Amino acid sequence: MAIPMPIVQDIRRLDRQGLSRAEIARRLHVDRGTVAKYADMEDLSPRRPDDRRYGSKIDGLAAVVDGWLEADRRMPRKQRHTARRVYDRLVSEHGWEGSYSVVQRYVKRWRETNRESSAAFLDLSWAPGVMQVDFGVALATVAGRETETHCLVVSFPWSNMRYCVAMPGENAECLCAGLMLVFAHAGGVPPVIVMDNATGAGHRNAKGEVTLTGVFESFVAHHRLEVRFCNPYSGHEKGSVENAVGFLRRNIMVPPMRAESYEQLSRLMLERCDALAAASYCPRLMDVPVTQVFAEDRAALAPLPSTVFDPVRWESRKADKHGRIDIDSRSYLAGGAWARRHVQAAVRWDTVTLVDPDTGSVLAEYPRPYGDGPRVLQDPALVMPMLAARPGAWGESPVRPDVPDDVRSWLDSMDDKTLRESLKAIAHACAAAGFEPVMRACDEILTCNKDMGLHADTLTPIALRMRDGDWEYPGAVDGPDLSGYDEFITGTRHDKEETR
Repeated sequence: MAIPMPIVQDIRRLDRQGLSRAEIARRLHVDRGTVAKYADMEDLSPRRPDDRRYGSKIDGLAAVVDGWLEADRRMPRKQRHTARRVYDRLVSEHGWEGSYSVVQRYVKRWRETNRESSAAFLDLSWAPGVMQVDFGVALATVAGRETETHCLVVSFPWSNMRYCVAMPGENAECLCAGLMLVFAHAGGVPPVIVMDNATGAGHRNAKGEVTLTGVFESFVAHHRLEVRFCNPYSGHEKGSVENAVGFLRRNIMVPPMRAESYEQLSRLMLERCDALAAASYCPRLMDVPVTQVFAEDRAALAPLPSTVFDPVRWESRKADKHGRIDIDSRSYLAGGAWARRHVQAAVRWDTVTLVDPDTGSVLAEYPRPYGDGPRVLQDPALVMPMLAARPGAWGESPVRPDVPDDVRSWLDSMDDKTLRESLKAIAHACAAAGFEPVMRACDEILTCNKDMGLHADTLTPIALRMRDGDWEYPGAVDGPDLSGYDEFITGTRHDKEETR
C-alpha cells in the first residue's frame, strides 16, 4: 500500500530532527519498517522547486518553522504562533514568496503529528453532592436599567441539577454571596466544589499553584468544604457546568429578565431553574426526572452552618485632604473630620461601609458601584458640616443639586448670617436623621411658614419623625372646636344647624 506523500514528508522531517525510528512510527501510526524505508530513501529524481509533484515549497524552510513551533511548547498557550504569524515571519525574515494556504496546511499537519498524548479527554466520574461552579454573562434589566449581569452557575453532575443566581460582578464577595444563595436554596453544603481559577476564588502562579483570596479562604473554612481547581485550559474537566451556562442562558434569560434588584432577579432565576429541572431527565438514566435523582445529591450535602457567613473584606485606608478614601478605583467620602486620618472599610458585594477604627461606629455606608457606576461617592449629610463651616461655598457645593428646588431657592435668597445658621441647623439634623428626611422636613417647614426659618430645635424633631414615619401634615389633622370660645367672647351663638 502506497504511503501518502505528506506522511513521507513527515517521516523525513522528524528523522532530520533526530527522533528515533520507533518514536516516528508511534507518532505517525505507521510501521517501523516503513519509517526506515522512507527515512533512508534518497530522492535521485530531478526536482523542480516549483513543481508540487515533488513536495511542498515550504520544505526548504521546514526546519525553521519546526523550531518556532517546537519552542511554542514552552510558551503560554495564548502566546504561541498562529499559522498567520508563521506566514508573516517567513515573509519578513526569509523572503517567503509562497501562499498563506501552504503555510496553514503545514502548521496544521505539524500540530496533528506532534500532538501530545495528554491532549485526549478523560471520561470523568462524579460522586453525588459534588458541585461544579462557573460564571457566565447575560443581559438583564435591573432597577429599570439594562445591565450586563454576571450569572453564577452551579451544576451537580450526578443528577444534572443546575442553578443560577445573578451578581453584579465576579469578585470574591459576589462569588461567596452567590454560593450562599445556592446553598440555602439547595438545602445544604456540597462536600466538594470544582471550579477554574476565577479571580474571585484565587490566583494561579506560573507553577500552576492556586492561592485563595482572603474572603474565599474564610468562606471555605466556615463551610468546611473542599475546593478543586481545574488544570489550565481544561474546561472539559467541569463540562457539566460549562454546558449549564449556555443551557440556562438560552432557557431562562431569553428574553432578558427584569427585576427591581439583584436579590429579586436571583429568586426568579432559582424558581425557573426548579421548573426546568422538573421537566428534564437525568442524562445517565434518561427516563428519570432530574429532581428525583437530585434527592441523592441532596442526601450527600452537609448541613448549613448555624452561623451565617458574612462575605466581607476589610480594608484600612488613609483619607485624603477632602476626607475621601480610595477602594477598587472608587472614592468614598468619610467626612471632613477624617481628613488625613485612617478609616476602616467593610467591603461587601453590594455595600461599602466606612467605620471608625477606634470605636467601630459607622461613619457612612454606600452602595457598591460596578461597571460604569460613579467614581466618587459621597453622602450629602457628611458634606453639610463642612459646608456649614464655609457657607461661602454654598453656590458651588457638590450637594447643591441634591437639595429640593424650593429649599435651594430659599437658601439662595438668604443673607450670609441666615445662610450660615440654616446650614448649621441642616448639618445638625442630618447627623441625627439623615439627609433625605431632613430635606423633606425643610420643605415642610418652608411650605408652612418661610418666615420661621430653619432652626435645629424644630428641624431635627420633624426630620426624626419623618424618618420614622410618624409625621403627619398638620393641615390634614382636624383642629379643636373653638365655637364655644367664640360664643363666650362675642356673646353670639353660632348654631351649626342654622348656618347650613
